[in-house]
Amino acid sequence: MRLAWGLGLAVSLSLTVAIPAAAQEIRVLAAASLSNVLDGLCAAWFAKGEPRCVAVYAASSALARQIENGAPGDVFISADEPWMKHVVDRKVVRPETQRALATNLLAIIAPAGSKVALAPAPNFPIAAALGEGRLSLADPDSVPAGRYAKAALQHFGVWEQVSGKIARAENARDALAFVARGVAPLGIVYGTDARVEPKVRVVASFPVGSHPPVVYPMAVTANARSPRAQAFLDFLLSPPSQAALQEAGFGPPPK
Repeated sequence: MRLAWGLGLAVSLSLTVAIPAAAQEIRVLAAASLSNVLDGLCAAWFAKGEPRCVAVYAASSALARQIENGAPGDVFISADEPWMKHVVDRKVVRPETQRALATNLLAIIAPAGSKVALAPAPNFPIAAALGEGRLSLADPDSVPAGRYAKAALQHFGVWEQVSGKIARAENARDALAFVARGVAPLGIVYGTDARVEPKVRVVASFPVGSHPPVVYPMAVTANARSPRAQAFLDFLLSPPSQAALQEAGFGPPPK
């Protein structure tokens, strides 16, 4: 009897150890523009003895729809507030956990060897600079980076001049790749994306106020399995994590 009890206890303890380890693994669904810095932050989190962090990157619009359709995930980090509102309204994230992670800027880019010069201003000659080429953007109908870009071009009165010359990409990183490969002579991406690609150069940055602020809201999903999901959000807002984000070119969260 004692032997049987002892074996039962051993099995019970082994299951107690194994189950939380699997459940605690944190699956983060994050905007593609965060991939360069978030991988490092996940590694720093794991180095602290926390559960492994698995990051999945895509356009915020695609991730929001996946969450809405029941895709597994513990944390959602969007590149804009409307897509976060979308999932909050559908009750697939926990609204009380929502916080702003960081901010970003928007930049016009060209291949590194390009000599084009532009400065955003009313009716600035971006269409002439494109010539017969196309302007690389994340899809302006749904993807945050593309929507910000469209808003900036509308602000300066040039959207109608270029709207028929758009090379639509699935996300901001794909828009960056089109320019890096020389497929498009110009593109509009986040400033942080331009920093990590040596095959492009920043032609100009759009001034604050020319488009809605680029804010990255984050929240725990409604079906989160990891009990450390909220702690991971707190870690991302800690001074060391914020310093890493700012070193990568992101701005601090709005106050």
